[in-house]
Parts: sequence; C-alpha cells; structure tokens
Amino acid sequence: MTTYLLAGGGTAGHVNPLLAVADALREREPDDEVLVLGTREGLEARLVPARGYELLFVDKVPFPRRPDRAAAAFPVQFPRAVGQVRSHIAARGVDVVVGFGGYASAPAYVAARRARVPFVVHEANARPGLANVLGARSAARVGVAFEGTPLKRSRVVGMPLRREIVELDRAGLRAEAAAHFGLDSARPVLLVFGGSLGAQRLNAAFGEGHGAAWRDVVAAGWQLLHVTGERSTLSDPGAQGYAVQRYVDRMDLAFALADFIVSRAGAATVSEISALGIPAVYVPYAVGNGEQALNAASAVRAGAAVLIADAEFTGDRVRAEVVPLLADEPRRAAMAEAAASVGTRTGTENVVTLIDESLGR
Repeated sequence: MTTYLLAGGGTAGHVNPLLAVADALREREPDDEVLVLGTREGLEARLVPARGYELLFVDKVPFPRRPDRAAAAFPVQFPRAVGQVRSHIAARGVDVVVGFGGYASAPAYVAARRARVPFVVHEANARPGLANVLGARSAARVGVAFEGTPLKRSRVVGMPLRREIVELDRAGLRAEAAAHFGLDSARPVLLVFGGSLGAQRLNAAFGEGHGAAWRDVVAAGWQLLHVTGERSTLSDPGAQGYAVQRYVDRMDLAFALADFIVSRAGAATVSEISALGIPAVYVPYAVGNGEQALNAASAVRAGAAVLIADAEFTGDRVRAEVVPLLADEPRRAAMAEAAASVGTRTGTENVVTLIDESLGR
C-alpha cells in the first residue's frame, strides 16, 4: 500500500487540480491512502472533506514580502509549520508528497526533503508562485501546465482537469445544453464569462448601455450566453438569442454549447478551453503579477486565441475585433484546431506518471 500526501489549497486554482489527482490515485488503487494537507482558512477546508478525503492541517504562514510584524514572526512560525508536516509524514507513513502551490506546499516541501521522502511539484500558472519556485530546486519531479513556465527541470504535463471536462462530449450534449439555457442548438453560440464573481469589464462591453455589443453579436447571426457573475447587477433585456445567467453550476453544458468564447485567462480556464478545442478571446485580469496574460500566451502563439488587454476591452473593441471573428468561419476553424494542439485532457494522468517516477516505478 502507498500513502500519498497532496499539499495545496487556498484557492480553487490549487484545490481543483489536487482533487483531480487525488481521485485518479484513489480510483487506480482503492487500498492506497490519499491524504490532503491544507490550512484551516483555505477553500480546501470545505472542499476536501466534502470529496471524502482526510484533511491534515498545517498553519498558514505567508512568505514575508515586506518588513512588518508578519515578517518578524516568520522565522518562528515557518519552522513550526515544517514540524507539523514532518509529524504528519512520520505518523501516517507517507511515501510521497505532491504539492500544487499555496500556503501548505512550502512547509510540505521542506518537511519531505528533511524526512527523505520524495516530492513532486505541479505549477498551474505560467508565472510560478514562490513556494513552487523554491520547491522545484530539490523536487524529484516538476510538472507545469504551460510551455515556457520558468521552473527548473520542469516537464509540460498540462492541467489536471475536472472529470466533467475530461469526459465532455460536446456534440452529444449540445441539444441538452441549448434547452438548458433556452437557446437554439442549430445556431452558433458565443459564451462570455469572467469567473464565479464575474468580470465588470466584460459585462460592460457586452451588456450595459446603448453601446452594448450583445446587439451586434445577435445581429451577426450568433447567440450569446453571458454569465455575468453572482455579484453582477446587470439586467436581462429578455432579447431572443441573448441568455443572461448570473451563475452557472453546469459549466460542462456551457462549454458544450460554446462555438467561441470570451473570458478571463485563469490557468484552469485556459486549460479547459484549450483541452476542449474551443477558439477564444482572452481578456486577462489586470490585477496581480500578470500571470493571466502569461497563461494565455501559448494559446495565442499557437493561433488558438486572441489577447485583448483589460483596459482596451470595450463594446467598440468587440465590434471591431470579436464580431468579425464570428463571421470568419475558416479562421475560427483554424483556431479550434490550434487550441486542440496546445491543450490536453490527460493532465491528471501525466501528473500521476510524475508521482510514479518519483517512487521509482
């Protein structure tokens, strides 16, 4: 029997790929033990137990980025967190540690190295986080989701994806998806979304004011499925061919219906869209360290997507650049083919292979 300790959390971008790998390990050998290491504050505290995995806790200790009270406490708090993980490793007989970034990963890497337990690093973003940068230096194996991610000795393995995406039969589900959203399965659909909370820039460009571009999309013979986000106050004009949803709990159906997509460029979003071979326009979120633009870079280089800066994304830009794309069927077909070339549905299996290699299998 093998005991795996998967470390990560904080956000869905860390938790979801972790759970995809956990599911694959458990399904492959039900007698193996799959444990998850996380913090009490992160999203993992809710999602991991709900999925049926035991969650072991470690203190949340952010890396200091400025000379403040937290930085002064770091030399005491971080070794304590490492000790917590070493205790878990010893008590549970952990054979291998797998880190996905986030607060739990950094102490897990140090603890694994000191306990002489092999560990694997997976980085979801094209610009790696500090925990994974440090961990990659002594990891047994390093996997990245995107080509060009600057991590030492890394291999492009793709993103471990949700089962409903990996197994999605877009053509087979199209009629059901159209009925679900009240659209016509025989007409093309543009999907616009900005994550669970929405994206004000996308909402303003497509769905607000007299210059709203949804009218131009519909006039071009397309339908628009617009997921505005749970906090959006955007009103639904009730127009035929324009479906407004604040939240969608069946993104598999939204993807099944989408012939073209406009979205943010989170790592999971880009990975899922590319894996499904859907052409896209990405509007990277402007806050942060620029990782969203980098996440989309490989798809843009391959010709699978177009990048438009957040500050430049307006209704006029949609009319000038997006609507002509909708009318250009040969270019959209070429973009779809390119998307399939840069995307993969085997990210989970590829990470499991890294884990097996770290164990000498």
